[in-house]
Amino acid sequence: MTALNRVPSLMARAGTASALTLAAVGGSIVVPGVASEASAVTTANTALRIAASKQGSPYQWGATGPRRFDCSGLTLYSFKRAGKKLPRTAAQQYNNSRHISAGSRRAGDLVFFHSGSRVYHVGIYAGKGKIWHAPKTGDVVKLQKIWTKSVWYGRVS
Repeated sequence: MTALNRVPSLMARAGTASALTLAAVGGSIVVPGVASEASAVTTANTALRIAASKQGSPYQWGATGPRRFDCSGLTLYSFKRAGKKLPRTAAQQYNNSRHISAGSRRAGDLVFFHSGSRVYHVGIYAGKGKIWHAPKTGDVVKLQKIWTKSVWYGRVS
């Protein structure tokens, strides 16, 4: 009997309170309304790992990878490889993401830098106030602390 076939009998014997325990050890639980959120988390985490794997890649304006990137090129490439399509520019990505508060941000969310209402830079939130991004000409993809409070956050869904 495979682990998947044992899930119903385990659930019947253990009760639904153990569903989280079962999920934590590799079981699979379907909860109405949660699947799409879980999928978004997985996609965001995958995109974050892909961006991190590009550490040291040179910045090049207009580049979308796989060896050189500009800021929105890195986010576009990372999410595309994770299975989500994003528009090309930072401003377009902002307009096509679900806007969230700083308090709701989590690893894998997009971080948009703005001046007034103009979005001019984007990176992927890595947690602990840091982002993976392709900063500027002459620099490389790197992990860096967010240096300003003029940021907005977006979630790719």
